[in-house]
Amino acid sequence: MEGSTGKGLDVRENVANSSDEAVVIPSCCLKAKASDPEVDAICHSTVVSGWFSELQSSSDANLKEVYFNNPMWPGEAHSLKVEKVLFKEKSKYQEVMVFQSSAYGKVLVLDGIVQLTEKDECAYQEMITHLPLCSIQSPTNVLVVGGGDGGVLREICRHSSVKLIDICEIDQMVIDVSKKFFPELAMGFEDPRVHLHVGDAIDFLRHAPQGKYDAVIVDSSDPVGPAQELVERPFFESIARALRPGGVLCNMAESMWLHTHLIQDMVSLCRQIFKGSVRYAWASVPTYPSGVIGFVLCSTEGVSSVDFLHPINPIEKLEDALHYRRELMFYNSEIHKAAFALPSFVKSEVESLRDC
Repeated sequence: MEGSTGKGLDVRENVANSSDEAVVIPSCCLKAKASDPEVDAICHSTVVSGWFSELQSSSDANLKEVYFNNPMWPGEAHSLKVEKVLFKEKSKYQEVMVFQSSAYGKVLVLDGIVQLTEKDECAYQEMITHLPLCSIQSPTNVLVVGGGDGGVLREICRHSSVKLIDICEIDQMVIDVSKKFFPELAMGFEDPRVHLHVGDAIDFLRHAPQGKYDAVIVDSSDPVGPAQELVERPFFESIARALRPGGVLCNMAESMWLHTHLIQDMVSLCRQIFKGSVRYAWASVPTYPSGVIGFVLCSTEGVSSVDFLHPINPIEKLEDALHYRRELMFYNSEIHKAAFALPSFVKSEVESLRDC
């Protein structure tokens, strides 16, 4: 990625879009496209990208520790020791891999990028879910975009007021792999309130009834390739249309240490589309780039504005919510309030957050 203040890399690459026009993508947003053939010979081709290290024999007597670097995050590499690759296969959309790590349990990887680990998945799943749902009174209908591992579903199910949970995930293999290797997350699919739609979320939202949902949670991958559409104006406009007045969106929004330019673009766009509140929050997730992940929270215009900073629907007061299926491990009302406190450099670099 970029330097600690989100500046400094001017390298760009042109990528052809469906209209055969060149689209300029910052180098920090490019996935690894090639690897060293010599390294490939001694390592699983997907255990690359600066995220994983694996001890491999360089001779009969010695072990060689191999590290990799990903152009998505120039100059840094977070390494996890791979004990055993449990699954590796290509779906119609991406390469899916699961491996057993020595420190973080099982790890889910899509196209070489860590999506979750057993040890720290609670922080991401709980925050992306309860930040929006605890900010409105008695949510009933909820849509999840992505989230094929089932973790967000597990957390939504803690809210007894919820009667319908639609989930639109494009990749059936992600769902199947999660059910096999991550049952603690995939338990979310077992709830009878859940309705699974395997397909394109953009098309799903295009046909969603206006004002159907109280909340939409977008648990998407990094905004590159097909996922680029999930951070563009038409997608956010379709979400705003599908939300009731005073409904809320929570969207994964990158790291403030690495992507202030993306955060600026996303927050500015959301303020044009969502006429209620727009806020940025963050949480600590050790195995994500820079160790943090951000969320953009938005509300449509309603009778009264949504105050994301002070949960009106505190989870501690919801019946059985703290211990539903398993105990909450990260989120609470104090963490909720603290998540919206922003460092000074973020307010300085992200103009649209200076009044937050």
